Amino acid sequence: NASLIMGRYHFEGLSDSEVFAARNLHGSNALPPPTVETFWEKLLDNFKDPLIKILGIALGITVVLAIFGYASWIEGIGIAAAVVLATFVATYSEHKNEESFQELQREASRKHANVFRNGGHIFEIAANDVVVGDFVLLQPGDIIPADGVLVAGSILSNQVTLTGERNGKQKNTCPGDYEPTDKNDTNDKYLIFRGAEVVDGEGVLLVKRVGSSTLYGSVADALQESSDRESPLQIKLGSLAETISRLGYIGATCIAVSFMFKQIILDNHWSWREISTYMSDGGAFLHDIVKAVILAIIVIVVAVPEGLPMMIAIVLSLNMRRLLKDKVLVRKLLGIETAGSMSILFADKTGTMTKGQFDPCLYLSGSALSYRAMRELPAPLAEALAFAIRESSESIIDPKSGDIVGGNASDQAMLRFLPRDVLLTQLDVEDEKHIMFNATRKFSAVQMRLGPRATKLLSSLMRLDADSRVTLVKGAPEIILPLCNTYYDSNGSAEPLSSNMDSLQKEIDLASRRGIRVIAIATTLDHIVSEQEAEEPPRDLTLIGVIGIRDEVRPSTTRAVEEARRAGIQTVMITGDKKETAVAVAVEVGLLDQRNLNEPGAVLTTNDLKRMSDAEVQDIIPKLKVVARALPTDKARLVNCAQAIGAVVGMTGDGVNDTVALRRADVGFAMGSGADVAKEAADIIVLDDNFASTTKAVLYGRTIFKSIRKFIVHQSTINLSSMIIVFLGPFLGFDFPLTLIQLLWVNLVMDTLAALAFGGEPPLMRYMDERPIERRAPIISPYMWTAIVANGFFIALMSIFFLTNDSVENLFSRNGHRDHDVFLTAFFCFFIFITNINAFNVRTHKTNLLENLWDNKNFVVVESSIFIVQIVFTYLGGSWLRTVGLQFHEWIIIIFLALLVVPFDLFRKTFIVPRIERRLRVFLGLNRPRRG
Repeated sequence: NASLIMGRYHFEGLSDSEVFAARNLHGSNALPPPTVETFWEKLLDNFKDPLIKILGIALGITVVLAIFGYASWIEGIGIAAAVVLATFVATYSEHKNEESFQELQREASRKHANVFRNGGHIFEIAANDVVVGDFVLLQPGDIIPADGVLVAGSILSNQVTLTGERNGKQKNTCPGDYEPTDKNDTNDKYLIFRGAEVVDGEGVLLVKRVGSSTLYGSVADALQESSDRESPLQIKLGSLAETISRLGYIGATCIAVSFMFKQIILDNHWSWREISTYMSDGGAFLHDIVKAVILAIIVIVVAVPEGLPMMIAIVLSLNMRRLLKDKVLVRKLLGIETAGSMSILFADKTGTMTKGQFDPCLYLSGSALSYRAMRELPAPLAEALAFAIRESSESIIDPKSGDIVGGNASDQAMLRFLPRDVLLTQLDVEDEKHIMFNATRKFSAVQMRLGPRATKLLSSLMRLDADSRVTLVKGAPEIILPLCNTYYDSNGSAEPLSSNMDSLQKEIDLASRRGIRVIAIATTLDHIVSEQEAEEPPRDLTLIGVIGIRDEVRPSTTRAVEEARRAGIQTVMITGDKKETAVAVAVEVGLLDQRNLNEPGAVLTTNDLKRMSDAEVQDIIPKLKVVARALPTDKARLVNCAQAIGAVVGMTGDGVNDTVALRRADVGFAMGSGADVAKEAADIIVLDDNFASTTKAVLYGRTIFKSIRKFIVHQSTINLSSMIIVFLGPFLGFDFPLTLIQLLWVNLVMDTLAALAFGGEPPLMRYMDERPIERRAPIISPYMWTAIVANGFFIALMSIFFLTNDSVENLFSRNGHRDHDVFLTAFFCFFIFITNINAFNVRTHKTNLLENLWDNKNFVVVESSIFIVQIVFTYLGGSWLRTVGLQFHEWIIIIFLALLVVPFDLFRKTFIVPRIERRLRVFLGLNRPRRG
């Protein structure tokens, strides 16, 4: 093979010394590796979390208190363990996922190239070793290693990784003195770009740019710029940390003041003489001040939810694994939660909402007659159409199998309109000039000279010039039809088109409104100019007809669009199709209906956007449903404008030109079949390219946020009740009855174990019936406040009743005498039980506490374990836990009193919450409540 290739192409190539010099002058072809945080960098970064910072401060205070004998070392060990576990779980999960992703990227980048060097010999080298000036042999299946020009042969290049469009581009040998006006023009028929694939043909690339200087490399470099934009969860957690700190300080101050009030006023019976005596005893007074400060500090430490960071890490990791089973790969853990907060999603039509596979479904003749299949056409018209489709296509037809390779999706679809025997027909035709299709000019053309056999066959079917030349032109009907003076009738004769133009245009509009993409195809005797000068198609065209092709909507898309609407997410479809086709697809998937079809601003084109200022775009975004004829730059602008009005923005994309928009969006969804750099820019990769997968990410994101909120309610309820008990204790004549070791167990139960319990909450479809949470909305909702305040006060009052009521203490007498140890053990168990039973209340805002209980096995296992361990502690704790064994009837009493929190919370859910929500809806003008 090498000898055959060397016989076809004669390139001396670079010598070893020239390779060395070129690498020194122009740099390496290796792209700088993406900036990936190491495990330790990620770990250090996670310590910057505001809640972790509060925990760190609490840990430092606890250690200082322990050194002076005012606190237990075990308390400090517990906080330190919570900090390490939380940061380690989050870091490990994210690091492993990123490691797997980067390994996939490294595997994909281990490519080789065949180059001519050292006197024309062909060497296989690593693609990263290619240098400027190398001549690279390109064959089908090769990934182009660098940017340059084609100096021999011709190839069909698939540039999907660069443009996001699956259109094959024909690349031809450039003139010897060729200098491109735009080195990044992917439509230039001589320029070849790194990352594109050779679909067909063979040629030799002269390398002009390598590494970061390539088009692909420049985009990859841009991805290294970090985004400082905080996710909605980070904003809410930062606000929560400030709230916790503020409330902790206020609570600690109140408790310290109440303690000193008891010591100074109550214990001295309001007697000024006794108060003066107490104040004059400097030692006792100073001791009590120190004790008050220590008590306040302990309250602050207890108020910090050390389990929350770990709970967030656990719930994100669990749902990340669940999503992977649903073909959604999460690269950045916070990306899942952000998806749950998303309020607007800009989604590609082709390949995401649709299958990305075009099929022919219609042919319109110049007589405005409609045909469904080739066999229905009159023979002369069928011959002319078959020739025009076959010879104007950029796709390659395998002469043996009939397989269609390369070219754009439209070309492939039109070729499938032809029967197999017609498809495989080969004529002696020589292409002379090409004008490639692009989104700006919206047409393509090929000028060709027919050989004797082709001339004989076609001379009676279409107009040819004296030299047997003909030019085939195809493109958007709005571009082609105005230039057509005649059309081929059923006999192959050219007839005036003007009389049929209105009827034909109506049929085209009707097809477009049915979601069919229409392409006009015509012939002319005019010669075409060079591609660089071609601004308009040739004139004096004769219309062969209009082909209709259709990209079927995915079966799951309509349901997913409806789910997004129910979830309060505004979906905006972005497509390069003409407006009528885009509207038809939007109607089919449910984005548009009769109510908003004609609403101003619902459907825009890229020209409309160009005429609007950013302020005008921001005003129109809430009404926007479809953007037609869209350009890649429109995506980034739409993201910026949507974020400017406070929306949480999602964006889908698959090409290099989508990376800026993916990066700027709050959550970027890259398609699994898309470019590597698009995946690097994204937070989430949709492995099956399916729009419905994005709504799955939304559901899991909302589930995560719900789980976090449930944990916060659970933990905050206990903190509030504890602070009330400690605050009122001095006034009611009792100290907080739990020891430091018991408090540590309470902290473990309410923080770490609760994090494990709530971390596995199942995704419930009813979450998709709620509106997105606004970016800066507080993490604690009004519903949550009712649960925290009502149940926090109820648990506190029940605890105070337990501690101060003589009748309750008498229930735990032994041998007719009160037993203080039994009583304090009973209260310890009661406090654990009532707070743990309240976890069942917190799990659901419904009155059925067992709803979906078995879908979260973690909750069942953890809660059961807490009850069992608490009972075991009672009998085995001894002096270490200050517990004694309880009798059966005493357990019944404790459980009965603890269970009273259930009917109380049912009362709250049934009577208190609806009233508050009704008043909120009236006040805020809401139609639907937001649940916590």
